[in-house]
Amino acid sequence: MDFRLKVFYTVALRLNFTKAATELYISQPAVSKHIQELEEKYKTKLFERNGSKIALTAAGKILLKHTKNILEIYREIDFEMSSFISERQGSLRLGASTTISQYIISPVLARFHQKQKDIKVNLLNGNTEQIETALINKEIEIGIVEGQSKNQSIKYTQFLKDELVLVCSSKNPIAKQNEISVNDLKSMKFITRERGSGTLEVIEYALKNINLNFSDLQIEMQLGSTESIKSYLLNSDCFAFMSIHAVSKELKNNELMVLDIANLSIERYFYVITLMGKSDALSEMFIQNMSDYYNMKL
Repeated sequence: MDFRLKVFYTVALRLNFTKAATELYISQPAVSKHIQELEEKYKTKLFERNGSKIALTAAGKILLKHTKNILEIYREIDFEMSSFISERQGSLRLGASTTISQYIISPVLARFHQKQKDIKVNLLNGNTEQIETALINKEIEIGIVEGQSKNQSIKYTQFLKDELVLVCSSKNPIAKQNEISVNDLKSMKFITRERGSGTLEVIEYALKNINLNFSDLQIEMQLGSTESIKSYLLNSDCFAFMSIHAVSKELKNNELMVLDIANLSIERYFYVITLMGKSDALSEMFIQNMSDYYNMKL
């Protein structure tokens, strides 16, 4: 509708003219021209320029707030109007925490695309905290996350049950034990995710319920992805709590082993998150397709 606003929005998110130009498939001078026209229209600067770095001015922050709302309305118009000609079109921005984006959501996206080929889906990957922030900032319409946190401005809907299991390399001497005690955990070396991870949050909560502080564990290293943790485990005698969905292939290939812990079971749900009181037809359609897919598998 107004391409200048789309240009402004992209620059405001990336804070980089070159990256915005690449994302929008236009030249950098064209990006600069659109921003200049907006600044002339409103007779105020939208960005502070300091060499190669830029930042939003107070006026720019106000325009960004309204632009997010305008682009959201455009998105809903495109989808709802296209339904009148039986050709559903539009765009949907999803966010998924690391475990979900790597091991859960891909088959759902493939199935959705088969049904709705004219709907463009973009997936943002991050930890739970980052996905919740992106939703609040209206950078995505739907998030799928793990974790115990509850933000009052976000609606949380249970999506899929998961279990966090203690795993180690099948070559680890302790892997031969049928079961370990909670007290044994204190003498073991762990690899964990970074702060902000939903998985780490759930582990801390579960340990607290059995009177064991997370600080009681020996943390050898914190890593930023599930794949890097698995690789580390395969080359060390360390241990990690991981989603059963994330290690299914390694368990099947006998590369990793699950250790049972007496009197400790860590179950959780993955959650679909949307802004409280905010709903649109395209988001609802995607959520329904996702639920149908996993209900069919179960």
